[in-house]
Amino acid sequence: MTRPRALLVEDSPEFVLLCKHLLEKEGFDVVVAGDGNKAVELARKEKPEIAVLDLGLPDVDGLEVCRRIRQFTDAYIVMVTGRTDEVDKIVGLSVGADDYVTKPFSPRELAARIQAMRRRPRGSGESGAREYGSLRVDPVVREVTVNGEPIDLTKIEFGILDLLSSSPRRTFTRNQLLEDVWGDNWFGDDHIIDVHVGNLRRKLGESASAPRHIRTVRGIGYRFEP
Repeated sequence: MTRPRALLVEDSPEFVLLCKHLLEKEGFDVVVAGDGNKAVELARKEKPEIAVLDLGLPDVDGLEVCRRIRQFTDAYIVMVTGRTDEVDKIVGLSVGADDYVTKPFSPRELAARIQAMRRRPRGSGESGAREYGSLRVDPVVREVTVNGEPIDLTKIEFGILDLLSSSPRRTFTRNQLLEDVWGDNWFGDDHIIDVHVGNLRRKLGESASAPRHIRTVRGIGYRFEP
């Protein structure tokens, strides 16, 4: 049986050893890139299920690498950063990353985040798409269109929209969204949901101040308006 591929993008030999071992224990065949240009080349060639991407690369910035990779793959992307500034994390998520970890971190934490992402099924098992005006959500083929035009969503963004649109007008707390999309092994601030919802709204052509479908329930979470 063919094992899934993981792409590890890192120029530190110590981190490569640690993370490669962890990914292999999770059942992946691992390919390693020591710089950004090689990472983009390998992502296109190897078609990994997951990419673990360090922001501090010797040539192309990790954010730019993420942006390029996201143009042709829907692989899970976990960013690794030594920066603690929240702005860096938000920018990373805005260019297509699904999650991030900040150095130093424990191998157990990274493994838990990878397991949580992989537990979410690629399809919801429902038959037929959901249509709400110009918005169409197809959970079987994992496709979203607005006015017939396909919208490129990350796995996390699709997971949020899939859950919200499955129960219109029901309010979901941030914790409920985290548990459904990331799993119950999430480590971190539940306000990461707000960043992904912001990206999702932008791609759907709406905003927090003028929401069409995704409404904020202040102090609680979000609901979907059909």
